[in-house]
Amino acid sequence: MAGRGGGTEEHPAPASVRLSGPSASTGRWILLTTVLGSSMALLDSTVVNVALPRIGRDLGTGLAALQWTVNAYMVTLAGLILLGGALGDRYGRRRIFVLGVVWFAAASLLCGLAPNAVVLIAARALQGIGGALLTPGSLALIQASFHPDDRGRAVGLWSGFGGVGAAVGPFLGGWLVDGPGWRWVFLLNVPLALVCVPVALRHVPESSDTRVHGRFDVLGASLGALALALLTYALIEARQGSVAVVVAAVAGPLAAVAFVLVERRRPDPMLPLGIFASRQFTAVNLVTLCVYAAFAGFFFLTALQLQVVSGYSPLQAGTALLPTTILMLLFSARSGALADRIGPRVPLTVGPLLCAAAMLLMLRVGTDADYATDVLPALLVMGAGMVTLVAPLTATVLASVDNARAGLASGINNAAARAAGLVAVAALPLLAGMGPEAYRSASAFDAAFRRAMPICAGVLVVGALLAYTTVRRPVPGCRHPECHTHCSVAAPPLEPRRGDRPAS
Repeated sequence: MAGRGGGTEEHPAPASVRLSGPSASTGRWILLTTVLGSSMALLDSTVVNVALPRIGRDLGTGLAALQWTVNAYMVTLAGLILLGGALGDRYGRRRIFVLGVVWFAAASLLCGLAPNAVVLIAARALQGIGGALLTPGSLALIQASFHPDDRGRAVGLWSGFGGVGAAVGPFLGGWLVDGPGWRWVFLLNVPLALVCVPVALRHVPESSDTRVHGRFDVLGASLGALALALLTYALIEARQGSVAVVVAAVAGPLAAVAFVLVERRRPDPMLPLGIFASRQFTAVNLVTLCVYAAFAGFFFLTALQLQVVSGYSPLQAGTALLPTTILMLLFSARSGALADRIGPRVPLTVGPLLCAAAMLLMLRVGTDADYATDVLPALLVMGAGMVTLVAPLTATVLASVDNARAGLASGINNAAARAAGLVAVAALPLLAGMGPEAYRSASAFDAAFRRAMPICAGVLVVGALLAYTTVRRPVPGCRHPECHTHCSVAAPPLEPRRGDRPAS
């Protein structure tokens, strides 16, 4: 049957694969495919920060280029991730997932071969497009393929293996930067894709949503990405005070206004504004903006602080950051269960406060910092705070809207977190008075870092106050997260859309 506007055959979700019995081998192949695909995006989110000082030295760039190396990826990913999920529902989840993997690998190859910072930044933007196509598809393929009786276990295996990948990421990234070089941080994605794509095409069943019709909101997605890009440019390049910066500073908000107007008037918007009629949903997304802005600023600057100021090698810096990920891998599911019993307000208040305390503890990390007494305590407190808040935040997002919109709500929350992160990476060095060559001077960077950490802590305190005053216990019978283990520091976990259609 042809979908309107798509012209392709639609595939009903089989939902019959089991983890035991005759279809068990297919189930294992599906898990392998989705773990490999999601690991590509997870690895990039955890290892690139560790490579930044070496990238800057090798390419002879200033701090602004390092900010763009992180943010070019985030702009396209945050702006297009909702569209990527919709494309999978319409044209086939496996098809769009495979396209995303191939795109991501090709862009990664370009990153690894980049002769200068301009090419690297452009390739990172292309990587973000690939990430927007493959990231929503990983969990959606599991949800669409596995029998309902085995789906929870399959999601648990997927999130557990993905968490192990996320934990290994910083260590692996540091080893690559110290060994064969920073380019292999990106080139590593190519062999992963060479395994992932043939397995997906041969063993993963296709599925799509036969109920999805209407046009895609390409204009809305483009305006959203443009607004983020212009705002990011204005913040990163603000020190120049050029005409281009002024134009971007004016055009960015205008693009954002145009985005809202387009979404309000479209019959099938990418971001249906009516979903914000839920006060709980709006409140939790405001908390998300605060929390993930602080996280992004913290991990961006801490990876630099450990290398530029404390004298750590990339491998030592990557390994130093492991405790936060390991704590999330071990305890995030238990945190979600606790929040189910006591409600989300306490975890969403206490978690940001713990993370704020961790950022103030990072003020002890300076020249010749001792890992056991200076760095580790801050990272353990940081990990405890992230464990406390991430799972309850996701559950509260899903519970704050109708079950039919829960997948859409998860996508919006994920995109909001990534947008907050890219704004933080753009704005925080400016607010902290970090000059374009600061990362080349230990004293200059240390001084700016000591101004930046209290700013991040303050944003987290605002998030905690928002959570305490606005978040309430979800109503009975609401949807609960399928993904209980989550280790990414860049954004909350995505939940499958289950064919939920955006409504205005």
